[in-house]
Amino acid sequence: MVTKRTRTAGAAVMLAIALSASACSSDSADPATEASLDPVAAEDSLAGVCPSTVTIQLQWQPQSDMGALFRMLGPGYTVDADEKSVTGPLVAQGKDTGVDIALRAGGPAIGFQSVTSQMYVDDSIDLGIVHGDQVIAAAADQPVVGVTPLLKYSPAILMWDPESHPDWTSIADIGASDATVVVSKEQIFPQWLVENGLLKASQLDTGYDGAPARFVGDPEIAQQGFANSEPYTYESDTPAWSKPVSYQLVKDTGFDIYASNVSVRADRLESLSPCLEKLVPIVQQATADYISSPEDTDSTIVDIVSQDTSFTPYTEGEAAFSSTLLRDEGLIADEADGSVGTYDPSRTQRNLEELGPVLAADGARLPADVTADQLFTNRFTDPSIGIG
Repeated sequence: MVTKRTRTAGAAVMLAIALSASACSSDSADPATEASLDPVAAEDSLAGVCPSTVTIQLQWQPQSDMGALFRMLGPGYTVDADEKSVTGPLVAQGKDTGVDIALRAGGPAIGFQSVTSQMYVDDSIDLGIVHGDQVIAAAADQPVVGVTPLLKYSPAILMWDPESHPDWTSIADIGASDATVVVSKEQIFPQWLVENGLLKASQLDTGYDGAPARFVGDPEIAQQGFANSEPYTYESDTPAWSKPVSYQLVKDTGFDIYASNVSVRADRLESLSPCLEKLVPIVQQATADYISSPEDTDSTIVDIVSQDTSFTPYTEGEAAFSSTLLRDEGLIADEADGSVGTYDPSRTQRNLEELGPVLAADGARLPADVTADQLFTNRFTDPSIGIG
């Protein structure tokens, strides 16, 4: 796997790099295209400020709700199926920043460990993608700091079969029934829904494994999912179902965490600060550029997934559905001040206050004096960057 590029090398060295990369993995394009990238302005270069390869741990396999990161992945990238990663030049609006970016798959690729735990056992990881509720839950034992959110809101949903439950229009309707609600055990929002009277604890079944078999076999249940995925895949890519599902976004019940936060270990915040000062605005701009024109980046994600047979197939149709939904539902959107990828401190403080009792009831321990400002920071964000 190519982990560092030499920009002053001659043609022979470029050829050697290309041959080495092709010998161990698959290239999406001719690596020579990498040499044709224009550099960013000298003052914007990340070389010598950031690690030579900025390594980011994803929470799942590549998909469009992480589109900003793949917008930052330049041509000539290399997929390593053994490492479940993709590496290539880190670009800012198509220009070479002088370092590489490595995006590592999560979920099954790391044995379903949390991103925060993976960040604490593997020092080669510089940043991780962590949902806001998990940032809070990890504050005591594996503290991380969110430096910019890729998503303003989570796409998490509870979904149901409209034929089995024609009278349901909301999560509250599910809670008013005795239907089983199938969720995964690591999710925090189901307990929040119970705490807020929208579901009953007796309804929860934490046996969800991501497969459609149970929902298909028992359409009387409700089930967790993501608005940018399951509604499309169940109708278009699940032959045993092949019809619409109904759902409500969990965020519309008031569970309004920031999702997919680019996060740094708390004990590495200061050492990485010079890098984050330059890198975070690049991520913000990539977020704005991606959601404004996602087509090329979606194709990149589809290509990367297609090169690793262990990944769940990801089609052009699902990618397009996902990016459209993220935009249309405001899951990627500007804040009230017109900025994207920034935090509203009143909202993060409210999230902390609301989740504290829920986590405590589930046996989690939070530092008594922790504040939202310690967990989510606008220290590195640029408020002038927005989608517009």
